[in-house]
Amino acid sequence: MDQKIIEKAGEIVASKTGGIGEGDGFCVLALIDDKGYPTASTISISKADGIKWLTFCVELDGNKAKRVKECARGSVCINSCEYNITLVGTLELLTDPGIKKEMWYNGLEHNFSGPDDPNYGVLRFNTERYNLFVGEGSATGVLA
Repeated sequence: MDQKIIEKAGEIVASKTGGIGEGDGFCVLALIDDKGYPTASTISISKADGIKWLTFCVELDGNKAKRVKECARGSVCINSCEYNITLVGTLELLTDPGIKKEMWYNGLEHNFSGPDDPNYGVLRFNTERYNLFVGEGSATGVLA
């Protein structure tokens, strides 16, 4: 049963990636600030592998990148009236040119000049544990 819920949650995450679902393609990313407090903000998901990992495109000189450099722990929440997907894990800041090109999607040109923009980076969120409510089922656990 849990595996079906995890797969359904992964399908929902996939429907929110790469600018898909205009107006509905956001999630909440929570990070720890320099004072030790949680901060939450909406962000678009670039790509994902089910609930295993998600990527976000960020400004390297922005708050999200700075916070991840200080504390790599975070949480992601994707929700609606029909589901709640809460993931807890760690983040890494990636600047490899190949990864930046792979994660690029239409709409990012509003913030960056292109995938080679020196201020463009990728946050990769790696899920360690989850709490899922999808449809009529729920699951809580640790990803292996």
